[in-house]
Amino acid sequence: MSQSRYLITPSDEGYPELLRDIEQAPELYVLGNPEVLGTEMISIVGARRATPYGLAVTEMAARISAECSLTVVSGGARGCDHAASRSALDAGGKTVIVSGVGADLVYPPDSADIFFDAVERGGAVVSLERWGTDVRRHQFPKRNRVIAALSKSLFVAEAGLRSGTMSTAETAMELNRKLYAVPGSIFSPTSSGANSLIANGADIICDEQDLEQAISSDYGVLRCIAHRTGGPRGAVLSALLASPMRPQELAERLNRDVLTLIKTLSEYEVLGMVVKLPDGRYAPSKDAYLSHNRGEGLRSV
Repeated sequence: MSQSRYLITPSDEGYPELLRDIEQAPELYVLGNPEVLGTEMISIVGARRATPYGLAVTEMAARISAECSLTVVSGGARGCDHAASRSALDAGGKTVIVSGVGADLVYPPDSADIFFDAVERGGAVVSLERWGTDVRRHQFPKRNRVIAALSKSLFVAEAGLRSGTMSTAETAMELNRKLYAVPGSIFSPTSSGANSLIANGADIICDEQDLEQAISSDYGVLRCIAHRTGGPRGAVLSALLASPMRPQELAERLNRDVLTLIKTLSEYEVLGMVVKLPDGRYAPSKDAYLSHNRGEGLRSV
């Protein structure tokens, strides 16, 4: 990437005020538009090995945030980080990627699209590391603290109990940032961290309206998007929305023939409505979650 480069120090006028809350506020290497660091921002984080549910939640949060004119901050990693920046950009918003390597490098390589588009569309890639610094493990915890500090609020889409996402959330709490978290299944390890945050006082976000209201209250901005009412959902997808299941479990829950359900699940998988998880359970696809959240009817069986 060959765009404009800047070094911003805590003594500079354009240094992000919220970042001064960190002890020994760091210098920032910035690729792109440094003025974006003076805009209202929301940090959106979640699991790298995200489930379809986590990706759908992340995309919803980033889209709404962009429609509220907030700049979305992410870490540029796989999973929820990538989904946050991509969704914000696709909604016409801006994103700031806080990278764990030099801001002039792309890591991981398969996030190249959001690194380039962040800069091209008026956002920035930010790093604590010097230009050209390659991957070193100790750099990422420092990066997570900056993600938490840059914004007045942190949105947690999906997180395990022991994860980089949870360390970012802990920093946000230390810095008295607003913390939003989305509940997930009590049987899902990737939701255990988010559920724990809610149990310990994080604002619970259950749908688009909750997030709009939280942003309106905390940022003083409005999102003028009409809502659609929900349509009917099929029994199979309704059950899987509640919790991913194996065909036998689903058959027992719905009192259906297991062979019929296996055939139905196979058809849904081909149509992109469900995905088979590594442990053999089936879950709604990311698109199915998003369709449900937007109130679009899901095909019934």
